[in-house]
Amino acid sequence: MVQAPPSPGTGRGPSPTAERIRALLQQRLQPEHLEVRDDSAAHAGHASAGGKGHFRLRIVSTCFEGLKSLQRHRLVNDTLAPLFETELHAVAMETLTPHEFRK
Repeated sequence: MVQAPPSPGTGRGPSPTAERIRALLQQRLQPEHLEVRDDSAAHAGHASAGGKGHFRLRIVSTCFEGLKSLQRHRLVNDTLAPLFETELHAVAMETLTPHEFRK
């Protein structure tokens, strides 16, 4: 499993929000592979974000088998719902089954 890269421009480890995202997704989806990238710095100053973060996810999980793309995204959004209240503004995601990931 890939660890989250340092927060852009900080040189430090993953942001606290990235760690919370990772923990929620690991608990619910038990991913085979998970990437969490904090893109917040690229969106600094967006008035609509209200200080919340932008993240890009790549998730590989057997939980996605048999689900259409929209269903997969809803599953991820439902998992992260508590964070949308206070920490998340936008999430871009790639959701794959292990078979799709290996292609």
